[in-house]
Amino acid sequence: MDIIPEILFEDNHLIIVNKRPSEIVQGDKTGDTPLSEHIKQYIKKKYNKPGEVFLGVTHRLDRPVSGIIIFAKTGKALTRINEMFRLKEIKKTYWAIVKNKPEPPSGTLVHYLKKNEKNNKSYVYDKLIRDSKRAELDYKLIASSDHYHLLEITLKTGRHHQIRAQLSHIGCEIKGDLKYGAPRSNEDASISLHSRRAEFLHPVTKNLISLEAMPPASDNLWKYFIDAIKK
Repeated sequence: MDIIPEILFEDNHLIIVNKRPSEIVQGDKTGDTPLSEHIKQYIKKKYNKPGEVFLGVTHRLDRPVSGIIIFAKTGKALTRINEMFRLKEIKKTYWAIVKNKPEPPSGTLVHYLKKNEKNNKSYVYDKLIRDSKRAELDYKLIASSDHYHLLEITLKTGRHHQIRAQLSHIGCEIKGDLKYGAPRSNEDASISLHSRRAEFLHPVTKNLISLEAMPPASDNLWKYFIDAIKK
């Protein structure tokens, strides 16, 4: 397997890749080499850069999640992208494979999430409690197989494990997500959640950036749903 995942976009200011589910974005207590370090080495080698390479992490995806992740190659881009995330100027769309069909098949979920640092898990409440944060997303059913359903999700807020926790709360646990109630894990330890699209104005050039990332090709269920949507 290549060290660098598929590159979706690259210029002087940004590098945007399709993260694989096994990769961590930044270093953690596992000590595994993070994706950010691999990309630094890629930039150093490709452009023959001496010394330390700058790479800014603008956001994260959980390790078992795949899809679009945006890195900044300059300090200017990092500052501006961070501000764009804060102002919700970056539109991100996710796909999730769930066992149970949501009722209704499309809608908006509003909950309050409280993170437990000890077990790295967010707990969902229907009303505001102490130290909780409002979480909102839109979802819609876009395809079904005999046993699973594909949801498209647009985040309105960016909370810790938000999609995983909120879908679990309505009885639609993501396939493979043991932490949030799935009955069994996926073979590769992934969960069936994928950052599918990102759309925003480039922080420096102001050109529209609109990207899609394909789900993991090694997963037959993802292949099934891609084919189903194409028909």
